[in-house]
Amino acid sequence: MEPESGILTPPRSSSQLSWVNLSRNLILAYQSLGVVYGDLSISPLYVYSSAFIGKLDDNWHEEAIFGAFSLIFWTLTLIPLLKYVCIVLTADDNGEGGTFALYSLLCRHAKFSLLPNQQAADEELSTYKYGHPMQSATSSALKRYLEKHKKLRTALLVVVLFGACMLIGDGVLTPPMSVLSSVSGLQVTEDKLTNGELLLLACVILVGLFALQHFGTRKVAFMFAPIVIIWLVSIFSVGLYNVINWNPKIVRAISPHYIVTYFKECGREGWISLGGILLCITGTEAMFADIGHFTAFSIRIAFAFVVYPCLVVQYMGQAAFLSKNPKKIPYSFYDSIPDPVFWPVFVIATLAAIVGSQAIITATFSIIKQCHALGCFPRVKVVHTSKNIYGQIYIPEINWILMILTLAITIGFQDTTLIGNAYGLACMTVMFITTFLMALVIIFVWEKSIFLAAMFLLFFLSIEGTYLSAAFTKVPQGGWVPLVLSFIFMVVMYIWHYGTSKKYNFDLHNKVSLKWLLGLGPSLGIVRVPGIGLIYSELATGVPAIFSHFVTNLPAFHNVLVFVCVKSVPVPYVSPEERFLIGRVCPRPYRMYRCIVRYGYKDIQCDGDDFENQLIQSIAEFILMEAVEPQPFSSESSLDRRMAVICTRNIESSSTFIISEQEDIETIDSIQSSKSVALQNLQSVFDDEDPQVRRRRVRFQLSPNPSMDPAVKDELTDLIQAKEAGVAYILGHSYVKARRSSSFLKRFVIDIGYSFLRKNCRGPAVALNIPHISLIEVGMIYYV
Repeated sequence: MEPESGILTPPRSSSQLSWVNLSRNLILAYQSLGVVYGDLSISPLYVYSSAFIGKLDDNWHEEAIFGAFSLIFWTLTLIPLLKYVCIVLTADDNGEGGTFALYSLLCRHAKFSLLPNQQAADEELSTYKYGHPMQSATSSALKRYLEKHKKLRTALLVVVLFGACMLIGDGVLTPPMSVLSSVSGLQVTEDKLTNGELLLLACVILVGLFALQHFGTRKVAFMFAPIVIIWLVSIFSVGLYNVINWNPKIVRAISPHYIVTYFKECGREGWISLGGILLCITGTEAMFADIGHFTAFSIRIAFAFVVYPCLVVQYMGQAAFLSKNPKKIPYSFYDSIPDPVFWPVFVIATLAAIVGSQAIITATFSIIKQCHALGCFPRVKVVHTSKNIYGQIYIPEINWILMILTLAITIGFQDTTLIGNAYGLACMTVMFITTFLMALVIIFVWEKSIFLAAMFLLFFLSIEGTYLSAAFTKVPQGGWVPLVLSFIFMVVMYIWHYGTSKKYNFDLHNKVSLKWLLGLGPSLGIVRVPGIGLIYSELATGVPAIFSHFVTNLPAFHNVLVFVCVKSVPVPYVSPEERFLIGRVCPRPYRMYRCIVRYGYKDIQCDGDDFENQLIQSIAEFILMEAVEPQPFSSESSLDRRMAVICTRNIESSSTFIISEQEDIETIDSIQSSKSVALQNLQSVFDDEDPQVRRRRVRFQLSPNPSMDPAVKDELTDLIQAKEAGVAYILGHSYVKARRSSSFLKRFVIDIGYSFLRKNCRGPAVALNIPHISLIEVGMIYYV
């Protein structure tokens, strides 16, 4: 029944529900064409030229071309279709994909994570659980062995980060490869451009591409899918025309027999040419990495019924054309286009190249953010470009670095064959790492037998390993680029992770003794003034050493103190209802609390005003919850057990708050609310208006409740009065120095490398969205 109209409606049949679900997936499949498949769909521009030029100069004949097509067909069938569509897409992490999603799954099913401040309470998150708890004896033994050896867990993280660095290298190489290949069509026209003019045009397009990134893909996303669809229809039509017009016998080359003949005739040169053949699957990783924006079913539909047949027919058509025109290999794609449709196809090819570049650039931003969530990348500015599409971000610093590197590659190489050598190595390395991680997922997450995982690993590693070995032979001819870029990014990640972990260990081993705090008494030996002090620390338990620095150096401190720990957990998202963990640090008279704020590796951090009010609500709920179920304060070891997840939507209680909303001095609204209603509506009052137009403020008051415990009422009153007095954000302005007894390498890493990164990255106050006017920083030196 419809609740508002009162009209009784018949329940939907299963056929109706299946039709609604199918139509939704068809719409998502249409949208995925513009985001996921831009890079993969433009590979026909350069595959044949990259495979033959400089590798098979003496084998430009029909048998070699048939064999090359057979290789392309089976590569497209085994890697994107079989491995990704049928297997890898089922290994999503709550709808998210990519290398970090696989690593996140592994960390939740085995103690592989190296994040320092993880807690047992994190395992109770709704997005944490996956699969069945039962495991075979063999997999359990392997799991215990890997958990026991920290070096193996560190090696696993290094492999994941290396894959991330290679994907960043892919983000540097894709734009010049795509744009240079697309504009190379101007070389086959009658009034062909010179190499210098072609290079200038490519650079202009690349600068324009990166200059438009700050708008985000949201504003131009509606153009992406039509461009790729028109492109796919174009290459399908051209390919079909070439098959019929030039050599219909090319259909026979689908047989693997032609692959055997290819290697017999071409020998070592045929194996080396695999470094060019593998470019036909570049962009495949985006199918898994971008699954969070769509669904696995929609991505499967788009590839199996649209992208795959279009690509196969296009490669078949090019091979049919080249079998009769082998001298046309350098510009095989554009030479194979019939003259009447050349210019329309050229224009759509250029647009498709830009779309493909856009997708990998956006993916690079996402990878950088995920690396930061793991504590392996310096803080950078993250701008969310869309309120509707979760995860679309823009990172200014990374954008301009990518642009500079992209222009350097374009101007330095000026040749798609050399760039293709680097491009193929980067893409195949990422696929190789995905295969390795998938084998671990099969064992520890899907809880299948090690034998099944070994079969998967051996089958796909034998294929990808063969391609990778061919790609490594081209390291001197451009293949060194992704290796150098990955090495640079790995050094940055290592230095940042090493320095951050050393700083955390210093805090962990120099925590303030709880007995010392209790000995000071509720006043802490200083004057307690009205207000709330939010003391930020990376510690999830205990009191950081910097707090004793505050107490001994400041003449007064706030009446209410909250130790805030903002941390990442190995899940993509944490629901708002589970974000806050609240507990006490000392007995009730001290008015000292702990708040742990948990974010997933793809979450957006709260704004300052929202965070303050959510925090006050959560602490108030904890106080009331504790009054209903009191627990005696015992020792420092009980702190974790006394943390409570404050669910802001499912708590039912009697009327507790009066929440009034104000604009400047004038009161806008006053709402008598129950505790649950107050929690449900607190955030919504900020969403009605643009905060840049009006500054709005929420006031809290206790509603009359004679049955409330006087001690609880006093504590709530103190909390509300402290909120009215103001909130101060207290951070330690830390300087990390290596001890004098440290080795030269450690002093170089900490005193020069880590210090340089800290000085040139975003400050913690900016990264945490802390209002500058409310910030208090106290300097402290860490000798690690």
